[in-house]
Amino acid sequence: MSLAIIGFLGGLITGISPCILPVLPVIFLTGGAPPDRQGSGSSGTASAGGEVRTASRWRPYLVVLGLMTSFTLVTLLGSLILGALGLPQSIIRWVGIALLGFIGIGLLIPAFERLLEKPFTWLPRRDVSNRRNGFAVGLALGTVFVPCAGPVLAAIIVAGSTGQIGPEIVILTVSFAIGVSLPLLAFALAGRNVIDRIRGFRKRERAFRITAGVAMLALAVGLVFDVPAALQRLVPDYTAPLQRQLAEDEGVREALDLGGIVTDENRELSNCTNGAPELESCGTAPSIRGIDEWMNTAGGAAVDLEDLRGQVVLIDFWAYSCINCQRSIPHVVAWDEAYRDAGLQVIGVHSPEYAFEKDPRNVRSGAESFGITYPIALDNSLSTWTNYRNRYWPAHYLIDAEGTVRHIAFGEGNYAATEKLIRELLVDADPGVDLPGATGVQDATPTDRDRTPETFLGWTKIVNYAGAEPYRAGDQRFTLPEQQPRNSFALDGNWTIATQYVTPDGSPARIRLAYSASEVRIVLAGEGTITATVDGESQSIVVAGTPRSYELRNADRGTGTIEVELPPGVEAYSFTFG
Repeated sequence: MSLAIIGFLGGLITGISPCILPVLPVIFLTGGAPPDRQGSGSSGTASAGGEVRTASRWRPYLVVLGLMTSFTLVTLLGSLILGALGLPQSIIRWVGIALLGFIGIGLLIPAFERLLEKPFTWLPRRDVSNRRNGFAVGLALGTVFVPCAGPVLAAIIVAGSTGQIGPEIVILTVSFAIGVSLPLLAFALAGRNVIDRIRGFRKRERAFRITAGVAMLALAVGLVFDVPAALQRLVPDYTAPLQRQLAEDEGVREALDLGGIVTDENRELSNCTNGAPELESCGTAPSIRGIDEWMNTAGGAAVDLEDLRGQVVLIDFWAYSCINCQRSIPHVVAWDEAYRDAGLQVIGVHSPEYAFEKDPRNVRSGAESFGITYPIALDNSLSTWTNYRNRYWPAHYLIDAEGTVRHIAFGEGNYAATEKLIRELLVDADPGVDLPGATGVQDATPTDRDRTPETFLGWTKIVNYAGAEPYRAGDQRFTLPEQQPRNSFALDGNWTIATQYVTPDGSPARIRLAYSASEVRIVLAGEGTITATVDGESQSIVVAGTPRSYELRNADRGTGTIEVELPPGVEAYSFTFG
């Protein structure tokens, strides 16, 4: 119920935002414009019997229902289906634009509309001519409808693109779609009422249909050239305070941190306390499943936990560009080297935060740079992540020789306690084992609470943006604010805002970061040279190849400002801090 309410409120805020402006004319006009019937009079206002026709009373509902249906399916399943078929992610959008164009031409040219209807002649005539068309319009609109990003939509998109689609996400998505649809339905009903109540429109049905067709073609052409995005940038986002309030609500954040689905296999993991100093009993370890590829195993063979009974197992959830993981990995590598011969088996489950982290070549390169030689499972669909109900990078799950989870540690730190428990379990498994001394790797976990949190630049994870302009997908121009609060970023210049990164649009552009940290790094990809001005001192950094982390600052703890100028061709994903 909480998720349904949150989803509905998020959708309702989006439904009254400037994001809906591009589709409003089409919804208003198609909600009231009936499809042409063969045999109507030359003016299109009367049937063969001379009766003046009005739009079907169901048409507005069908238009909005079609939009809600396609938006929900595309958001939840679009990425997964296209990825499975090896198709580009933009193909659904282009199909939707083409469908809008065809329907628009059909409204202008009745003969073309009837040609489109021929495949459906087996249906009752009234359904074909008066109902199906409205639903088809909605289906087409749903594939091209790009609502403003907010915390609810971000949670839905991330879940859909990673395969974390359970009942909670479905409830969230449907309730969000309902919230968005209510304001749109109001416009569609208004269009129908205009036709029904204003006699002048009823006498000029043909002209109304032509207007609807022109509006639909204009939307299709505008989408090709990204005109709606430019229109949205001209209108201030008057719903931004509402979105911000929703995003900052602690209850909303907790509800949207969905994690995995509770099953009989992973239910007892809740018995473990994060970072407990003593061993606990948290049920049989869930299986490692849905792995795309194994690395550092003989012939790429899979590792089955059942085959490791008798050994102590440490499962490390990580991602190679995550700075928290980068500080944690030296400890895991040291444990592997120190205790492998004593019966410890380390398994790294690589669960990507970004799309580029799904590329095996990138993971392999990152693993080599960290000196990882233990088995790595590429969990690109986050199947194992979900099976363990995990929510953190990094996360350590310690399993005894009987296959029972005995210790869980989320995030950085707690290394001494984890190593102590590893040693205890090794002795339990083999009382005569000869253990080496403790590894003693220095714990570099930052301890200051005021440290700037990890800052993502893609629009789906935006949380601490300080600019005045709306932050949404597409090409936009930004200006730096006069005053910028600590722990925030802002943009200057022309940028393309993508799902997971930003990149300059046509000319160099700047990012300004107000930070509080000792170490500051930026994840970049592409080809080019950036200029970073850190507390007044400039440096050049050459960027080449796949996404990786580049150091901007590494000194004593401090607060200040960093400006990074990027040339076109370089993509910026996030800032991380230590």
